[in-house]
Amino acid sequence: MPSKAEQARETRQAILDAAERLFAEHGVGEVSNRQISEAAGQGNHFAVGYHFGTKADLVRAIVRRHASEMEQRRTEMLAEIVGSPDLREWVSCLVRPATDHLAAQGGPTWHARFLAQVNTEPALRQTVIEEAVATPSMRANLDGMFRLVPSLPEEVRKERGDMSRLLIVHVLAERERALHEGGATARPTWEATAVGLIDAIVGIWLAPVSIAR
Repeated sequence: MPSKAEQARETRQAILDAAERLFAEHGVGEVSNRQISEAAGQGNHFAVGYHFGTKADLVRAIVRRHASEMEQRRTEMLAEIVGSPDLREWVSCLVRPATDHLAAQGGPTWHARFLAQVNTEPALRQTVIEEAVATPSMRANLDGMFRLVPSLPEEVRKERGDMSRLLIVHVLAERERALHEGGATARPTWEATAVGLIDAIVGIWLAPVSIAR
């Protein structure tokens, strides 16, 4: 028989799996803890609150179980391009940890759609930014990019950083959705998707800055 600690780990894993899928398919605000507990095979409808606390805590836990692998991948990539003057290499470090992670799952995934759904919830969007974006590797990644576009005003850097983040989130979510539904995808593989995203994001950062009127 599994120990109580093992049972607790299995229960937490089942809840995380169910919550990520339901949030991805229906939106965070449309899914109750009771629905998550039932989907996770838990007879106790208070299991979600017992193991994770608030919905924000549950969202944070889902983000963290994916972010650690992507953080490691980005750290490794950054170590290979220290001091590089090629903006494309820095943007690749921004994109490929996510596409590589999704490609490595080897089956149906919900994480990209989960992130897209959470980004529509003002109260939870900052949680995702803090957990998945404000990490040491991401800060180093952005600092490296900023050094290559020194003429961009600070407000433009912030704007284009937001554009890049949203583009990555929603392009990956659209591909994930198409794969899940068996429909056509814009690119044949996650690797090809990464190339397209890198092309677009480099273009965003190198675009001219017009004076607003």
